[in-house]
Amino acid sequence: MKIIGNGVDIIDNDRIKKSIKNNDFINRIFSKKEINESKKKKNRANFFAKRFAAKEAFVKSIGSGFRNGINFKDISIKNKTSGKPEIYINNKIRAKLNKKFKTRKFKIFLSLADEKKHSIAFVIINKN
Repeated sequence: MKIIGNGVDIIDNDRIKKSIKNNDFINRIFSKKEINESKKKKNRANFFAKRFAAKEAFVKSIGSGFRNGINFKDISIKNKTSGKPEIYINNKIRAKLNKKFKTRKFKIFLSLADEKKHSIAFVIINKN
């Protein structure tokens, strides 16, 4: 496997705690599944902060940022039953990756962590 992209993002959890008081922010950034999953969490701010950081780290890993038609809701973060986080992208983003990296075979790795004040995400994209 060859690394074709990597990105990292760190965020102040208080920033997200303030932002999630606004439903427009939540609905603009997070998928319905992410929003529903947050309702089961004791610390919603950190839950959303990690996902926000993951989406930012992902767009950094592909070198685009949120422009050229890429939106936060094109990317969704889910946890496997084991707890391991995974990034899910829609077909629009998949097509952009296929074109940019000239491959249909890639794997996205995600690592998340949080403390009281900060959440961080790290993304690696490997070409198979």
